[in-house]
Amino acid sequence: MSNFSLLELDDELVAAVSQMGFTAPTSIQSLVIPDAMDGRDILACAPTGTGKTAAFLLPVCQYLLDYPKPHRDSSRVLILVPTRELANQVAEQAEQLVKLSDLTVGVITGGINYGTDKDTLSRKVDILVATPGRLLEHITNESFELRDIESLILDEADRMLDMGFGTVVNQIANEAKWRKQTMLFSATLQSRGVREFAEHILKEPAEHNATPSRKEKAKILQWYHLCDDKNHKDAILDYHLQNTIESCIVFVKTREKLHQLKDRLFAKGIEVSYLQGEMPQDKRMAALAKFKAKEVQILIATDVAARGIDVADVSHVINYDMPRGADVYLHRIGRTGRAGAKGVAISLIEAHDYTWVGKVARYTKETFKARVIDELRPKNKPPTLVKKKKPKTKKGSAKLKAKRPKKKKTGARPASPKH
Repeated sequence: MSNFSLLELDDELVAAVSQMGFTAPTSIQSLVIPDAMDGRDILACAPTGTGKTAAFLLPVCQYLLDYPKPHRDSSRVLILVPTRELANQVAEQAEQLVKLSDLTVGVITGGINYGTDKDTLSRKVDILVATPGRLLEHITNESFELRDIESLILDEADRMLDMGFGTVVNQIANEAKWRKQTMLFSATLQSRGVREFAEHILKEPAEHNATPSRKEKAKILQWYHLCDDKNHKDAILDYHLQNTIESCIVFVKTREKLHQLKDRLFAKGIEVSYLQGEMPQDKRMAALAKFKAKEVQILIATDVAARGIDVADVSHVINYDMPRGADVYLHRIGRTGRAGAKGVAISLIEAHDYTWVGKVARYTKETFKARVIDELRPKNKPPTLVKKKKPKTKKGSAKLKAKRPKKKKTGARPASPKH
């Protein structure tokens, strides 16, 4: 579709979208919004950064405007997300979309003072964005009522399942049994877990697997540097942080690595923010706010933040440590090159990580080549990957046995001796 007005949205929503700088719906928005506005359940897959948040926010906002209910006891739309960062970002986008209307938005996540939650719930906001664990606490304590929920939306459902929230989300869905519509969004629909999850909570959904247009596709240039050792790796990282990046997220595997790297960079006069698991929510929000406001150019993060970070104009992602899986690699580099922008993903690979060269190329179906910095050329050559020989199987032995010539029978079987 060429513009949002063709989606039969109210003028205040179209104007809000325009103020946010969007002119035409993305692929996922064009597919999902008409079916969602018809009240159908939705099962949707779209790559990160292609506008899926607005794909579910716009139809539920339109529904609330079409069918106002001034007298109610609780929220009417519930959006469940896996992480605190994503909850705050979805709520921010919802607030931008409804700012020209009378609709209200609230957010509830773990790590926030319960008094803040109480204020949010007492306001009876129209749209509530929440993480599953904290919301279930309020349901159990009877401080939140799901009777008024008309639309339930699960964003990044695959991530919620990976984080072990499947049972909790099912409990919440069962409690919201009076709802009229459910929408499930996932980065992939190939997982058996996501399919089974969807079958349990969706009713005859419209399924959409969006292929983004060339304009929407992330333009991420990927390469790696072969590193001789940790000192060489640190030198290459410092070179990029001091010479090439505009804004950068550096991913590490553990909190211990994060603090070692943070302290080393501070000692060199390089200012950074950081995100890690089990971090007080106020500090997490402050770190992300500084990075978003470009007060600092560098954010160091563990994989707990690989999803949920949606910051415009991140020029680089650097994998200081390679992740534990190819899917995590893809989520990491998806923090750059968002919504059709250009981005760069650089991986720092030591000899023990070299198997990642083939893994990344196979998983992303894109070339993954080495680059060198003249003054920081590696002294060692890439390790040779030895292919493991396949052991002979019993099946193979049976085949060989079958090819051997059979012995000819020499006569009848001798009779058993008589006793």
